[in-house]
Amino acid sequence: MTRSGWVQDVLGPSYERLELPLGQDAEGPVVATLVRRRWTPGDLLHLRGPLEGTDVLYVHGWSDYFFQTELAERVERLGARFHALDLRKYGRSLRPGQTPGGTDDLGVYDDDIRAALDAIAAEHHGPRRRLVPMGHSTGGLTLALWASRHRDLVDGLVLNSPWLEFQGDAVGRNLVAPLIRLGARRNPLAPIPAVDPGFYTRTVSSTGEGSWTYDQRWRPDRGFPLHPGWLAAVFAGQQTVEHGLGMPFPVLVMLSDKSMLQPRWNEGMAHADVALNVDAVARRALSLGDEVTVRRLRGALHDVVLSEPAVRERAYDVIGRWAGTLLR
Repeated sequence: MTRSGWVQDVLGPSYERLELPLGQDAEGPVVATLVRRRWTPGDLLHLRGPLEGTDVLYVHGWSDYFFQTELAERVERLGARFHALDLRKYGRSLRPGQTPGGTDDLGVYDDDIRAALDAIAAEHHGPRRRLVPMGHSTGGLTLALWASRHRDLVDGLVLNSPWLEFQGDAVGRNLVAPLIRLGARRNPLAPIPAVDPGFYTRTVSSTGEGSWTYDQRWRPDRGFPLHPGWLAAVFAGQQTVEHGLGMPFPVLVMLSDKSMLQPRWNEGMAHADVALNVDAVARRALSLGDEVTVRRLRGALHDVVLSEPAVRERAYDVIGRWAGTLLR
């Protein structure tokens, strides 16, 4: 362990992690975990890209954790300093006896993000750097809500298939939400019948149609068990987005060009979003602020940066162009 508390990460000697204590809740001690890539002298060649002078803090989605090393390396090639955050009760931060991903309020993650930003600032002295958070799926929703409350800290926002709207759009959400809220009041941790057939894992994992290897304890095939308290928190967040966040800084939203939400496997799912209604999300993205760029990437998966190589190249090109044009 270093004096600052950073230790080698599970991703290997090129990555380090730092535990961020967050006190206790009803399930015991709570931590978040910050991950960074160790820089080498060769990395200095990339400091003058379109994200020069920028900190990027990445937040994962539901039933997930940070393992996308290519994302870290490619974002740093654009000039940024990259960190990823495993939120409390996810991935590296999940402790025995805790409900995976368990929360009834997405606002609780304000403390996780604040601790991460404090740790980043403590490692790097000097003038204020730009901050561009980057979030995927539920992490994208969480970061959008956080950024709208902390707009003085944020210079731009990148969202990768953010879960800004229910799969059945706002009408479906408004029909289901009262039942979910009732269940959350009665028993927030009651099990909800699983609806994930494992298709998303099949599109990503090297054991299926994908090419990625990761820790299945932290990213199980059919996701974490769902509970009404958590789903009510997500619906509340989506309703807040529907009313408009009015964010004054540039926002980039990347999505697949199509969804395939169906009960039986189809080969086309390996080139589509099998988790979200991307058309509904694209429409809802316009509620984020005044300067929203929505880019639809043909053949992208739900996690755009886990798509096939050609799609990933387009995604990194989109980020670079957006940063070079809008982040002045």
